[in-house]
Amino acid sequence: MCAHWRYKGTDVKPSSNHYEEKISWLRQVLEWHEELGDIGGLAEQLRVDIEPDRVYVFTPDGHAIDLPKGATPLDFAYRVHTEIGHNCRGAKINGRIVPLNYSLQTGEQVEIITSKHGNPSRDWLNSNLGYVTTSRARAKIVHWFKLQARDQNVAAGKTLLERELSRLGLPQVDFERLAEKANLKTAEDMFASLGAGDLRLAHLVNAAQQLVEPDRIDHVELVPRKATGYKPGKRGDIQIQGVGNLLTQMAGCCQPLPGDAIVGYITVGRGVTIHRQDCASVLQLAGREPERIIQVSWGPVPVQTYPVDIVIRAYDRPGLLRDVSQVLLNERINVLAVNTRSNKEDNTALMSLTIEIPGLDALGRLLGRISQLPNIIETRRNRTP
Repeated sequence: MCAHWRYKGTDVKPSSNHYEEKISWLRQVLEWHEELGDIGGLAEQLRVDIEPDRVYVFTPDGHAIDLPKGATPLDFAYRVHTEIGHNCRGAKINGRIVPLNYSLQTGEQVEIITSKHGNPSRDWLNSNLGYVTTSRARAKIVHWFKLQARDQNVAAGKTLLERELSRLGLPQVDFERLAEKANLKTAEDMFASLGAGDLRLAHLVNAAQQLVEPDRIDHVELVPRKATGYKPGKRGDIQIQGVGNLLTQMAGCCQPLPGDAIVGYITVGRGVTIHRQDCASVLQLAGREPERIIQVSWGPVPVQTYPVDIVIRAYDRPGLLRDVSQVLLNERINVLAVNTRSNKEDNTALMSLTIEIPGLDALGRLLGRISQLPNIIETRRNRTP
């Protein structure tokens, strides 16, 4: 449905006394027109009296608009108001519909037809088509498309970050705080930068995991001690608050990795079991026996690999397992176990792998490489406790 803009307000800002003089003169001409009732007869006289490098046209309400010679209805629309230009869908000259690349003539009355859902067309920027001739109109159109690109980048960046956080099993974070940590003003700026490629996803993921704090335990900064060699499950990669050399083991239910926010649970006779902070099992234990939950953190540099389960869902095809194995080989990832199931109904394959990984960054890189293979539907860390 089209609407006719009645020009009750404009963003025209005269910048010279010369312009004001012309407008005053044209308003006097308009008064003559009201007395004579023949705007067509005045048009030719106006073309003779006014210098040839400018055109002066009227709005339906009788306001005079000054434009460069060769200006089009679109130039007129953007001169009246930016939104009128954006929503322009047609134009009438002295009551007659004309193309948007029509060259305006002095003395003509211009009416812009708009649509609430109208948007600029990229064709308007094609100089060969002659839709706009003024730098003002062109700048407004370019700016609109830049804003649309930003909106697309915001949407793409947000989707990318949320998918990666979910894929790596990280809990939801406060995006505004994350943006501040990334030295950006707002979450929208952060998403836009990520979507445009100006911000690295790995940087945001690392910052996100640093924001994750325990729900029940106060976070205490510990002075890291020098990393030493160790075997899996031994004290060496874990810092435990207020405790000396104590046996530790990684919980099999959530399989924490360096970079995950973690918490310790004091067992009977088996030392401290290390869980991820969002592990359902440790949250239940903390509710029943909060006194056995202790603060722990990762050591300075992990030198050990850790087992983690990942899930790959893809459309079944010959060579799928071979291609996944090649990625694992290229990333130098050791596979402890693999299980593949095919679904003949939808022709998909579900692969469950247990791999050894040095940390969260390596896991994110691996899942990203696998997701780029043909026919891959989903790659993620298995968060099932």
